[in-house]
Amino acid sequence: MGQRTIVITGASDGIGAAAARQLAARGERLLLVGRRRDKLEAVARPLGAETFVADFERLSDVRTLAQEIQERTDRIDVLANNAGGVFAERVVTEDGNERTMQVNHYAGFLLTNLLIDVLLASDAKVVNTSSVGAHAFGKIDLADLDATTKYKTMKAYGDSKLANILFAKGLHARYHDQGLSAVALHPGNIASNFGKETGNAMMKAIYKSPLARLLSTPESGADNLVWAMDGTPGVTWQSGEYYTDKRKPNPQQDDAALATALWAESARRTGLTPTLDPTP
Repeated sequence: MGQRTIVITGASDGIGAAAARQLAARGERLLLVGRRRDKLEAVARPLGAETFVADFERLSDVRTLAQEIQERTDRIDVLANNAGGVFAERVVTEDGNERTMQVNHYAGFLLTNLLIDVLLASDAKVVNTSSVGAHAFGKIDLADLDATTKYKTMKAYGDSKLANILFAKGLHARYHDQGLSAVALHPGNIASNFGKETGNAMMKAIYKSPLARLLSTPESGADNLVWAMDGTPGVTWQSGEYYTDKRKPNPQQDDAALATALWAESARRTGLTPTLDPTP
């Protein structure tokens, strides 16, 4: 396969960090992105990985991140949009967006689009970490993406994870014929700080109770993430699809009109010029 250049967001903990360790053992070139420099460096230093600090609650950080990545490399074989969070309270970011949707979707959407020329030149794979939260809680209302009517932690999380799936489908529709492949996956219910550090009472109860024994390890989730990174589009997995183990799909995930409308709204919110809609 040869050495690849792989960008992983959300790499300072959980499955992002575990995947980085797996990939570093093979000699891959890793560009790791995290919000906290101390945690990120603790993961990256033993691996010889390159680090980029960015807080996805600020889209200005994402723009700087994209510029810094392009200054370091002219090739990206895999972009793993893995950063995410779940938040107990509704917060509006300095960019005017509800925080959960921005951190989990808009930031990755912006980063991918800012890197699109490099990704296309590299025939890259884009891997979006989604969640079964998309099945259980997701129901996107384009008229209320900021959850102004009523904020519920898991509903906001589920909406953002459904957006990850729709984004993969939008990337496939627009760019697959130019060599880019995109996929979304549920890596498993992971016992990591992602769940422990949330302010949501239900999530805290699960992650701190005996039920946590039923959760998968970050290493197990990383196996699934690396499976997608290593996979051959059209053979291992199909570009534009979403992979999970057994859950019933969310009916909105195959709504092409919704995917197109969400792309346009995401472009507006992130300050991008909307790309042409895919040809039906």
